[in-house]
Amino acid sequence: MIEITLKDGNKMEVEKGTSILEIAKKISEGLARNATCGEIDGEIKDLRYQVNEDCELIIHTFSDEDLEGKKAYWHTTSHIMAQAVKRLFPNAKFAIGPSIENGFYYDFDVENPFTDEDKAKIEEEMKKIIKEDIKIERFSLPKNEALKLMQDQPYKQELIKELPEGEEISFYQQGDFTDLCAGPHLQSTGKVKSIKILSSSGAYWRGNEKNKMLQRIYGISFPKASMLEEYLDFLEDAKQRDHRKIGKELDLFCFSDYVGGGLPLYTPKGTIVKEELQKEVERICRKYGFQKVSCPSLANITLFQTSGHAQKFDDELFRVSSKKGHDFVLKPVQCPHHTQLFASKQRSYKDLPIRYMESDKQYRAELQGSVGGLSRVYAITVEDGHSFCRVDQVKDEVINMCKIIKDFYTKMGLWNDHWVSLSVRDYEHPEKYIGSEEDWNICEQMLQEVSDELQLEAKRCEGEAALYGPKLDFMFKDAMKREVQIPTVQLDFSTPKRFGLFYIDKNGEKQTPVMVHRAILGSYERFLALMLENTKGALPIWLSPVQVKILPISDKQLDYCKEIKEEIEEAGIRVELDDRNEKVGYKIREAQIQKVPYMLVIGDKEKEAGEITVRSRISGDLGNMDLEDFIEKIQNQIKNRQ
Repeated sequence: MIEITLKDGNKMEVEKGTSILEIAKKISEGLARNATCGEIDGEIKDLRYQVNEDCELIIHTFSDEDLEGKKAYWHTTSHIMAQAVKRLFPNAKFAIGPSIENGFYYDFDVENPFTDEDKAKIEEEMKKIIKEDIKIERFSLPKNEALKLMQDQPYKQELIKELPEGEEISFYQQGDFTDLCAGPHLQSTGKVKSIKILSSSGAYWRGNEKNKMLQRIYGISFPKASMLEEYLDFLEDAKQRDHRKIGKELDLFCFSDYVGGGLPLYTPKGTIVKEELQKEVERICRKYGFQKVSCPSLANITLFQTSGHAQKFDDELFRVSSKKGHDFVLKPVQCPHHTQLFASKQRSYKDLPIRYMESDKQYRAELQGSVGGLSRVYAITVEDGHSFCRVDQVKDEVINMCKIIKDFYTKMGLWNDHWVSLSVRDYEHPEKYIGSEEDWNICEQMLQEVSDELQLEAKRCEGEAALYGPKLDFMFKDAMKREVQIPTVQLDFSTPKRFGLFYIDKNGEKQTPVMVHRAILGSYERFLALMLENTKGALPIWLSPVQVKILPISDKQLDYCKEIKEEIEEAGIRVELDDRNEKVGYKIREAQIQKVPYMLVIGDKEKEAGEITVRSRISGDLGNMDLEDFIEKIQNQIKNRQ
């Protein structure tokens, strides 16, 4: 007999060799029906897995908060889709078919891209396979036999050849379809209920444009039809929230093939939004002693060799050379530049902390197939900051940075829905990081103490640390329920040592400062995408590129409207005059589409009374108002970041 410790802490004894599914049945028939996979001592296992020693066991279902139960369900559905493609397109070659955050995809090598008609046929064939309730079986083979089994599948052969000798190579078979796969999977195809093919696209094999373009089909599945309907409604809402769509409608940014994909161009309106965000975050940071600096986008490669970035992120560097012998790198991060500002003159212990902040472009050589919209780009505008301080000042610095984050995100209306990760090193692979074990231990303990003092309830996440130190990562959810990490505070004992930074202590001796990295807004691109999708483009008034739009009913009011515009502009409010020869109803609808917070409708009555009629984006008609009162109202809303 062996002892199993369950998720709730209860223990049970079972015979050695009992499968996870059999253990689920012993707990309850309902759990066994809904189980999708198990977790043995932190490792995800198939329900068929036989337990042979004492362990901690978590049995996952589709409805669990974490994704593990859903992943097994969606991974199984991806195999059902592949089996359907095999039946309909016998000559297809199969690449990979993983679960993703929302559903699954499978990459196929076929003669022609899948049409809408093809996808409809595949979906119908998937439903047939589900109805057949085909048993799914797992088996493993040695490498030579695995290669023989997949002799007609070049992509599978490539993956098998890369596996180490002696490693178990597992397969899953369901009727006439067998696939190379580590699992886990459900017990039969009939366990999947409601399915939907969502879209298809081209995708390079392994994300490399030098490889062949494959056809990728995305899909989703659920245990209940009602869950699928709810998800499809959610997707429809997500289309309306797509920041690429909103950005185009509001004329905030664009992309050009001449400039290159992944290199966004900000329009005048988009630039206003970006600059207002920068002003706000810098205003808050100045209250905590940060000073603005500016560094070049180029640097000698030796700067990043010294910092360790060149070695760790070599494939992400954009290298710049010339026929005159230059060997530069477009900066992927700003911290090495800031070390040189600190090193530019001798520092005393009385000078510390020294705090720099900068919003500037950074450049990352992302995979060409992975860039899209503002979420992943080559040119990233990063809001970044660093504090150089003594060890006894570190906790206060981190606490202040956490306060900045709370202040900023509260004003942005995002603070309520977040959690904090205490991102520590991967203890089994310390070679991935720079710095001594002693320094890492001190840093991790300090961040834990900050979390306790501020009641952040940070979850310890192993392997998520930065190259040079542990960090507190603040995790938010966007409007599409995806988790995004934006603000971060990171401790770094290593980089100052690598650059030989020092200050003179009260005894006249050299001491190495600690470097505290922080990003409040993070990437302007990702943050703007988050804001546009969360608000559907209806940005708060202080961020709106056009805060007021004046709408004359006819040309007879134009002179009066120009006077109003001039007075509003002098008050520091961003205003536009729509003097087109269009009906006022059309102008109002256009302003609503443009998400303008306030519209001033001006006719003969308003002109004669010397007043304005105000419409709100949110509340509709607010009636007549004195212009001075309106300006004061708007100024207060902007000042208070309403």
